[in-house]
Amino acid sequence: MTTYSAGEKQTLHASLNRHRDAVLWKLDGLDDEQLRRPMTPSGTNLLGLVKHLACVEYGWFVEAFGGEAEPLWFDPHDDMRVTPEETTERIVAFYGRARAAADAVITGLPLDATGSPAWRDITVSLRWTLVHMVEETARHAGHMDILRELIDGATGDHPPATGASRPGTGR
Repeated sequence: MTTYSAGEKQTLHASLNRHRDAVLWKLDGLDDEQLRRPMTPSGTNLLGLVKHLACVEYGWFVEAFGGEAEPLWFDPHDDMRVTPEETTERIVAFYGRARAAADAVITGLPLDATGSPAWRDITVSLRWTLVHMVEETARHAGHMDILRELIDGATGDHPPATGASRPGTGR
C-alpha cells in the first residue's frame, strides 16, 4: 500500500517523514561554517533549526505521551542556538534519536490516544500532535529552504532524481 492511499495514521506519518527528510537534505553538502552561519537578525541558522526540531519531537511525542526523553545538555528555551562546542554530528544524531523515539510513540499508540505536555495545561490526541508536528516541521523546512538558498542558491523540498535536473533548483 502506498502512502497515497494509506489510512489516516500512515498518511500523517508519511507526511511528517517527508518534511523530516527535507530538513536533513537541507544540510547536505554544506560545511560547518555554512550550517552555523546566522542568516537573520535573530541569528537563525540551519543547524539551530535541526536542534529545535529535535526538542519539539521529544516534547510533543515522547514527553507528552508519558515517555522519557534523553537528558538535554542545553536550556530547552534556547534550543535554536548552537554553541561552538556542539558538533554538527551531535545535533544531527540528536535529531535522529528524537525521530526514532517519536516514531516509537506514533507506531505504538492509536490516533485517539491522549497525552499532556508538561509546559501547557492541555490534553492532546496523537492525531492532533501528528498534524501539529507536520505543520511545525514543514514551517521550519521552509525556513531552511530560504536559508539554504541564501547560502548557495539551492532550493526545493527534495533532491532531484538521479541524473535529472530541475531548472532553478541549484541541485
